[in-house]
Amino acid sequence: MSTSVEVDVDAYLRRIAYSGDRTPSLPTLAGLVSAHVRRIPFENLDPLTGTAVERLDAESLQDKLVRRRRGGFCYEHNGLFRHVLDALGYRVDPLAGRVVWMKEPGPLPAETHQLLAVEIPGDPQRFLVDVGFGGQTPTAPLRFTMDETQNTDLEPFRISAGPDDRFRTMESMVGGRWQPLYLFGPRPRPEIDSVVGSWFASTHPGSHFCTGLSACKIVDDARWNLRGRDLAIHRPDGSGEKRALATTHDVLDLLVDTFGIDISGIAGLEARIGAVLDS
Repeated sequence: MSTSVEVDVDAYLRRIAYSGDRTPSLPTLAGLVSAHVRRIPFENLDPLTGTAVERLDAESLQDKLVRRRRGGFCYEHNGLFRHVLDALGYRVDPLAGRVVWMKEPGPLPAETHQLLAVEIPGDPQRFLVDVGFGGQTPTAPLRFTMDETQNTDLEPFRISAGPDDRFRTMESMVGGRWQPLYLFGPRPRPEIDSVVGSWFASTHPGSHFCTGLSACKIVDDARWNLRGRDLAIHRPDGSGEKRALATTHDVLDLLVDTFGIDISGIAGLEARIGAVLDS
């Protein structure tokens, strides 16, 4: 689906340190996904400090994630990636998801996640791409095939049946068990749905993006997941560690030095993080 906007592909590729082939193909797509998730962190510093994420156009996204060297949440990551893939010659459609990761069974959650359906020229197979699911972001494109274990350089993933015929379920192998991440529908969604979902997730007082600090990045092929002061590191061999950061300054240092986030200019960040260290 053409987005009819311009994106600075060269600047984006420098941002993710990708220097490989740009021809639209599966190897190129896989290389871009792998580079993106290792260079641009998942973070919610704007919603946390009261700034709504309501502009998903190419200029706004590349200004924040590329020029200002920030991260973002799903609508920003997958929104920017969609613009880049479109410019490179892929066909890309946004899909919508409902996050069920680490939630007890119950009523359907709100539709507050975005993922992408990608088609490669000359290839009839569609691929699911999601570079913005935080701590369990798939590190490779996934085929739209049901109940097939698909290995990545970290965990295996699979797409399985949903609770009814409207949905599919994205699952990841965590701790030796298949864990549901989100429900999604296979039909493309209009742009306005993403804008509404992003605004809701970044402004609603009950949204976890507004009430607690989240940041995630793959560092040296390990997942580094930060929630408040609590840092969890997960490695592909199943090993890991957990640590509690002592102070707000320790958290800020981690965001800058390890996650690579430019936090300059985020008004009130230190005080806000201090207020949610234990949330």
